[in-house]
Amino acid sequence: MLAFKTTQFDQLTPRQLQAIYKLRIQIFVVEQNCAYQDVDDTDLTASHLMGTAANGQLVAYARLMKEPDDQARFGRIVVSAAARGNGNGQALIRAAIAEIQRLWPATTQINIQAQHYLDRFYRSFGFKPVSAVYLEDGIPHQDMILKL
Repeated sequence: MLAFKTTQFDQLTPRQLQAIYKLRIQIFVVEQNCAYQDVDDTDLTASHLMGTAANGQLVAYARLMKEPDDQARFGRIVVSAAARGNGNGQALIRAAIAEIQRLWPATTQINIQAQHYLDRFYRSFGFKPVSAVYLEDGIPHQDMILKL
């Protein structure tokens, strides 16, 4: 069972920030063999949802962003390789949706740019594709939305 906490950038400790960047780079850059700029200015304004294991180690993460017109977005969804296969991914998505609704109660839609191989996973939460599959950083993606 993961413990989830949402923190703004300016409240992150240096150790939390290092753990977030280490996990994101481990998955997106190393595991997926994708050279891209992971650390960007969106980190400064996003809410950072961290899922920690009982030992306090960061094993799941999502970046939450408010968008115009009562919409929100989440991205940089990661679960460490060691923490996969036991429901942690589902728990992370449920927590991300709940946190968006808590932070921005007027939100009517959540937008994501999902890696295409996770299509069924996101559909299980009610997301629907709204674009054709396209390449982003060499990885097939599709835009999906969840109406709240």
